[in-house]
Amino acid sequence: MSVTLSSQLKSEILIVSHGSPSNPESQERFICRIAERVGARTGLNVRGATLAKADSLKNAVDGWHCPIIFPHFMTDGWFVSVQLQNKLRQAGVLDWTTMKPLGLSNELAQLGVRVLKARIGQHKFGCSDITLILAAHGSPSDPRPKEATDRFAQALRATNLFCEVRLGFIDEQPSIEDALCVDGPAILLPFFATRAGHVLVDIQTAIDVTHYTGVVLSPIGTWDHIPKLIANLLREADNESDRSEVQRCNKDVSIDVE
Repeated sequence: MSVTLSSQLKSEILIVSHGSPSNPESQERFICRIAERVGARTGLNVRGATLAKADSLKNAVDGWHCPIIFPHFMTDGWFVSVQLQNKLRQAGVLDWTTMKPLGLSNELAQLGVRVLKARIGQHKFGCSDITLILAAHGSPSDPRPKEATDRFAQALRATNLFCEVRLGFIDEQPSIEDALCVDGPAILLPFFATRAGHVLVDIQTAIDVTHYTGVVLSPIGTWDHIPKLIANLLREADNESDRSEVQRCNKDVSIDVE
């Protein structure tokens, strides 16, 4: 079913992910497939781009004047708040609207609850027995990645689906290895936007080191439900006259050259 949007939002939509410097082509294909599916649902001109692949964003916004940017990221950290904005300016875009990143949307937490309930039913776990482990990136210098993970975790704790919701991070404490040391049934959910190096290497290494044998889910940003969720977020942004879900960015945005 398509999402009908008013003329206010009938413009260019760019879905941007981080991508992978070591494997840029596969991550480019991934985000472009998401963009294609969102476009099919909304009837809008939706393109995908990554920050990691050279000229990806520049080529995606070629000929566009005031695009709406949807960050396919889990947080509004440096990559979204600084690098993405700088790259848009450097690509010649003079005016754009940046929506909240995927990981900060209330709808993602709601989706997580629905999917996790279904998985619990499939494995016939008793809710009081299950530990949920969220594996996330974290940051030693920026609180925003952890805050986004905490926010998502709190929404899941409020459901009382699990005896415990544990967090483990790649770049801060507690580590993913520490979080994986649990007794009894457990579900590991990578709180990542894509299946790239951190999921394929860092999380897998932690699983191997700790001999974790519980359920391992796909990274939440890769779930089949995500294109529909993004389409719905675009519809909600269209319905909000005050655009409370977005922050305007314009030619006054400073460029912090790396």
